[in-house]
Amino acid sequence: MNASTLHMAQVVPSTTDRLPLKQKIGFGLGSILDMWGHWLYASLAFHVFNIFLGVAPGLISTVQAIKIVIDAGSDALFGWLSDNTRTRYGRRRPFILVGGVLAGIGLPLMFAVGKGWTDMQYFWFMLVSMIIYVPVMSCFNMPWVSLGAEMTPDYHERTTVMAIRNAIQKGPELAMFFAAQFTTLAIFNDPLTGKPDILRGAQTYCAILGAVMVAVSIAIFLLTRERYYEKLVSHSQTHIPLTDTLWRTLRCKPFRAVMMMSLAYSIGTAMVGALGYYATVYYVCKGDVKLATQWNTAMGLAGMGFGFAGIPFFTWISRRWGKRTGLAVVLTLAICAFIGDWWLYDPERPYLQLFACGFVAFTGSGFWTLYAATIGDIADYDEAETGQRREGSFSACQSWISKVGIAVGVFASGWILQFTGFDAAKEGAQTPEAIFWIRILLSGIPVIGLVLALIAILRFPLTESRMLEIRGQLEAKRGTV
Repeated sequence: MNASTLHMAQVVPSTTDRLPLKQKIGFGLGSILDMWGHWLYASLAFHVFNIFLGVAPGLISTVQAIKIVIDAGSDALFGWLSDNTRTRYGRRRPFILVGGVLAGIGLPLMFAVGKGWTDMQYFWFMLVSMIIYVPVMSCFNMPWVSLGAEMTPDYHERTTVMAIRNAIQKGPELAMFFAAQFTTLAIFNDPLTGKPDILRGAQTYCAILGAVMVAVSIAIFLLTRERYYEKLVSHSQTHIPLTDTLWRTLRCKPFRAVMMMSLAYSIGTAMVGALGYYATVYYVCKGDVKLATQWNTAMGLAGMGFGFAGIPFFTWISRRWGKRTGLAVVLTLAICAFIGDWWLYDPERPYLQLFACGFVAFTGSGFWTLYAATIGDIADYDEAETGQRREGSFSACQSWISKVGIAVGVFASGWILQFTGFDAAKEGAQTPEAIFWIRILLSGIPVIGLVLALIAILRFPLTESRMLEIRGQLEAKRGTV
């Protein structure tokens, strides 16, 4: 038995692999900025700009798609920058602090529009504000995601880090579900019409959440540490070329399998991102927007509860059978959940839509927990091949590909809604044909993407035993971290 093999045989999880709880919580707090900075605007855009201001849905989805494409490019830049930065505070944390503070300040400005503008005036405002805000969020998000991938060398502790992050994430998710209802509170009623001023409500809500984002970014900076930077990268790692962020990263076979899974999942679910809300408003609630926002909040609570349950369930599966098996179970159950939407959106039994949201949240929490936990494994595999720690490159590349997939889905979502025959000018119920297409597409489109994602993850080669072998090789060569 040679020295490398002997070392591999001795690699077992140790207490030093386990992170202090405050660091796990500190990292998990970043999910607040991740959720609100990336998805709050998207969740309110149709509610504010289409339903309240009357902007054509195709224009809104076009802006959203362009936004995600820009996001993908700026993610690549900041992932590369954080891989190559050297400061007394680390290579990730300075970006997290600056980007997080600016993102919180900028969030309410995304709805700084007036009433009575033309569709094209709204379109250009949305587009320009996106071009400014997107790089700010990338400045925070890429270093934050990269930090999560390098906090521990242990296969299962990486899953635990992501499980705690996703548990904390349920709070900001609930705030997103409550967003639409907040905009319809009586305090925002127009004194002339008596109807809610949804635009003013959105501006107020985003200002409140933006202040929270500023405080949280400071807390993350203070609570987290960069294990690999302190013990390895700052002393020995050479400069990483910008081109490596995409091309060399994509040559990594395990990474390609995960990216194909993510791309199929993202496109399939993003294409119907708006349809669930419209099914609630115009099918279940027959056009009563205020009632629908109340159900939307209740669905958020259900999603939070089911999502919490999904985290320990899928973490347990991963610990027992590995991340690949865990993700395969997640995707299989997600297929069943979306098929069930056909029956769970029911105007005669509106409470069933709580389960529609809950089942999707249950599987979604498992997907994002295990998916995020694979990036650290892939970085180990890549270090064994290249000798470099490139979490930023992998995080940026996976973000680029995922967001391109989401961009395709979001771009299609508005046009899919128009294809159904939906007409925003009809304040009451839509035509039976429009309702039918909203329902059938809501169930059918995601299933196609999820099946393709399932096929992709079955090709992922980094099992627990393989990762222990790789860790042994790395530690025999450059020591422990």
